[in-house]
Parts: sequence; C-alpha cells; structure tokens
Amino acid sequence: MLIDHCDKIPSMKNRASIVQDLVRSYNLLSQNNIIVVKPTIASDTELKSFHSSDYIDLLKSINSYDPNLDEIGEKHLEYGLGYDNEPVENIYDFVSYIAGCTLYGAKLLASRKCNTVINWFGGWHHAQRDHASGFCYINDIVIGIQFMARFFRKILYVDLDIHHGDGVQNAFEYSNNILTLSFHKYSYGFFPNTGNVDEVGCSKGKFYSINVPLKDGVCDKTYVNIFKELFPIIVQNFKPDVFVVQCGADGLNGDTLGQCNLTLKGIGECVNQILECHKPIMLLGGGGYNFANTARLWTYLTSLVTKISISNDIPDTCEYFMEYTPSYELHIEQGKMKDCNTIEYVTNTVQKIKTHCANIS
Repeated sequence: MLIDHCDKIPSMKNRASIVQDLVRSYNLLSQNNIIVVKPTIASDTELKSFHSSDYIDLLKSINSYDPNLDEIGEKHLEYGLGYDNEPVENIYDFVSYIAGCTLYGAKLLASRKCNTVINWFGGWHHAQRDHASGFCYINDIVIGIQFMARFFRKILYVDLDIHHGDGVQNAFEYSNNILTLSFHKYSYGFFPNTGNVDEVGCSKGKFYSINVPLKDGVCDKTYVNIFKELFPIIVQNFKPDVFVVQCGADGLNGDTLGQCNLTLKGIGECVNQILECHKPIMLLGGGGYNFANTARLWTYLTSLVTKISISNDIPDTCEYFMEYTPSYELHIEQGKMKDCNTIEYVTNTVQKIKTHCANIS
C-alpha cells in the first residue's frame, strides 16, 4: 500500500516500485540481518504533532479528490496544494502512511529493538508546518525526530539531498538538542533559495543549524573532502546519541533537477563515515528524479548497511531491467560539468563553518 501511494506522486510516478524492485533483485531483503516490517499509519494526533490542525484537516477533507476533476481551487494554494504539489488521490491516507513508517522506525530505535532503520520512501524535508512545499506533502522527518527527542538527548540530522532541508531546519532552528546539518546546492533561483552559510539558527539554537552551500557542478572529491573535514568536528563537539540521515539522490550525475556530478561511491563514502560512528541511525530517502539512478543509490546504500557485497551488473531478474540502459550496471560515471567550487571558495566556507562549530557543545 505504501508503494502504491508513492507511485502516484505526479513528479515521481512508479519511482517507489523501481527502487523496491532493484533492492529485492539483489536479494538484500532476504539477508539474515534484515527485518522487513509492514507499513503503519500515523494517527491524526501524530500528524498534528508537527503540522497545523488546519493543514491536516484540509488534507482529510480532500482525501477523496478525483485528479480527473478540477476540485482544487485558489483557496487551497495557501496550503501549497498546486504547482509543485498537485493533490493526489487519497492524499490524507498517503501522508498517514509516509509519516507512519518513519514514526514506526523512530519507535524501533527508541525502544532499542534495532540499531539501524531504513525507509527509502520517507525523507520529505521541504514540507512546512502549515503547507506543502517542493513535492513534499508531509514532513515525516520532523515528526520522527520529535518522537525520538523524547528518548534521545541529542539528535544529529544530516541532509545529503542536493536541495536544502529547509522544512527540517525551520522546525528545529530554536533547539540546541537537535542539530541540522545540510549539504546542498545554493545558487540564484535554485529551490528553495535557502541554506546560506550564515543561516545558523536562533536563540538557544544559534549555531545548531549548519549549512554547507555548494556551487554548481560539485564532484565526489569536493563533496567528500568537505564532509570529512566538517563531520568529525561536529560529532566531536555535539556528541549525538542518534543520527537521522536524509539520502536524497538528486545530486547524482544524470539528475535533471540537481544537475551535479556525484556518484554512488561519493555519497556512499559519506554515509559510511556516519555508520562508523556506531550510533543508532535512521536512513531516509528524499529527492531523486532520475529514477534508475535513485534506485541504484538506495540499493547501494542498503548494501553498505548490511555489509553485503553486490555485483555491479544489474540482475536480469529485475522487472525494470530496461530502465538501466545502456550500461545495465549499478555504478554510474561521474559527471563532466565544471566544478565551480574553487579551492578558495571551499576553504573560506569550511573555515566559516568551523568557526560556527566552535560554539556547539
């Protein structure tokens, strides 16, 4: 049911099925150290633990929306329903499943029943308290983190999506127990036009919002070097008890929206460094508009978590095998766009962030 709902998203039709198919084709879900749990539904109260009552009540009121009829009018635009966030059929059921799955993962971590949770169909980081935004109708990340904050003293949220994790940052910008760390492209006109290095949080949460703004064409070497220089300092100063990682795939080479140069191995190297902290961790999906590459990344990251080596050849048992043309291989080449992140720019940005990090405790 969860996959069926996700497959209906106008901007991501059938992406969930393509992802699930590739993970299954590599037999990763049948490993002894993997337990697959059924999706659960978040209650109305749980949805409203972050989102406004008016917004959730609106989603409930249009749950029976027929996409073939023009039922959504101007009055709904204030809630972000339109343009990038076209209403979908059974929209309230959809957001209940998305939030419910991430929330259930949070409950598993809080109860110490497992140390790692994966929900590749979560990670909707743009939704705000009272409106949808950037293809995101619900902010399951915030709902999950809010629950975990009752059981973990310090939570480090890491956002690897090429778009700034604005919804999560906005939710916790006044908190010094939840640190948000976002690596993203920041350029004129690039959605959501937030995430400058000087956005550091407010009040007691000042310096607990950390942004790493990247210029066009970021490549693996630049991305990984910045991550390896900053991440250990943040962990050492903040000393998180648990990690929540949004693993958006839209920074990969071949993504029409992200338009960057990254590969699976580059992002995987960053995720591996987080895994090596040996703390409870929740891995979530996010953006990714080249569906084949998105499936490649999340399958590869699943293999890193399970420590199972998988073949570079896409299994020919894969239902969506033809999606992986022309190489029919798991790994992709790095893009050839110019990396505009000069040594001077990276050095100055990293130094400024290190100055901010000195205020973290």
